[in-house]
Amino acid sequence: MGRVTVRRPVRMLSAHGERRRPDTLAAEEPMEVRVNGKALAVTMRTPGSDIELAHGFLLSEGVIGSREDIRTARYCDGVDDEGRNTYNVLDLALAEGVPSPETGVERNFYTTSSCGVCGKAALDAIKVKTRFDPGASTIKVTTAVLAGLPAELRKQQKVFASTGGLHAAALFTGDGTLLVVREDVGRHNAVDKVLGWALLEGRIPLHDTALLVSSRASFELVQKAAMAGIGLLAAVSAPSSLAAELAEESGMTLIGFLRGESMNLYTGDHRVITE
Repeated sequence: MGRVTVRRPVRMLSAHGERRRPDTLAAEEPMEVRVNGKALAVTMRTPGSDIELAHGFLLSEGVIGSREDIRTARYCDGVDDEGRNTYNVLDLALAEGVPSPETGVERNFYTTSSCGVCGKAALDAIKVKTRFDPGASTIKVTTAVLAGLPAELRKQQKVFASTGGLHAAALFTGDGTLLVVREDVGRHNAVDKVLGWALLEGRIPLHDTALLVSSRASFELVQKAAMAGIGLLAAVSAPSSLAAELAEESGMTLIGFLRGESMNLYTGDHRVITE
C-alpha cells in the first residue's frame, strides 16, 4: 500500500530569517480502476481505503447499487523501479447479470484530485439517474447539532493535522454521531470512500444519514450524495449554482458555509430544525 504522507526537506523563509527542516506532505498517487479487466478511470488519490474508493466511485457512477454487484476486487500486478508492488491498479469483477459500465462512464484520460467530471467522455453522461430517491430521506437535524459538526470532523482529520493538505468527508446521523470519516487530496475521492464504506457495510440507501464535507459543495458532490440516497449535504464552504439546482431538483437539503452557529440553507430546509 502506498504511503499516506511523505517527508521532504524544505527551506523555510520568514521575516526572522531562514532554516531547513523536514516537512510532511499528503501523498498523491494515481489509481487505475478497472472493471472486468477493462480500464475505466484513473484518479489521483491519497493511498488508503482504495477498495472503498472504487466501490463508491462505481456506486456514484450508477454502475452498481449494492455490495453484491461486485464479485471480487483485487490489486493487479504493478511495480515501481525497485520492483515493489505499487498497489495502484485495482480490478473489480462484476457479479453475474450486472451490466458493464456504459461507454459514457469511461474517462478519456484521468480524473484529477480536484475535479471528477471534467474528463468524462460525453457531457450528457454527467447527470446520472439515481436508483435511490434522496427525497425519501427521513433524517432531521437541529441547528445545534449541525453547528458542532465541523469541529468534530476536524478532530478526526488525522492526516490533515500533520499535512494541512487533505479534504474530508463524513457520514453522520441525526444526533450528530459521525459514522465514518475519510480523507483524501481530492474532495470527490473522500466522498467516494465514505460511500464505498457504506455500500460495503450494507447501508445503502443512506436515507437515515447525512453527508458532511470540509470543502465547497460542487455539482459532483451533490450528485454523488444523490446516487446514495442521501437527503442532506452540509459543506463548510460555498455551493455552486448548479449544485443548488441539482439539490433542489433531487429533493435534497443543501447547507453551505457551515461555520459554528452560522449556516446558509439553500434547499430543503424542512430537514433542519431551528432552535
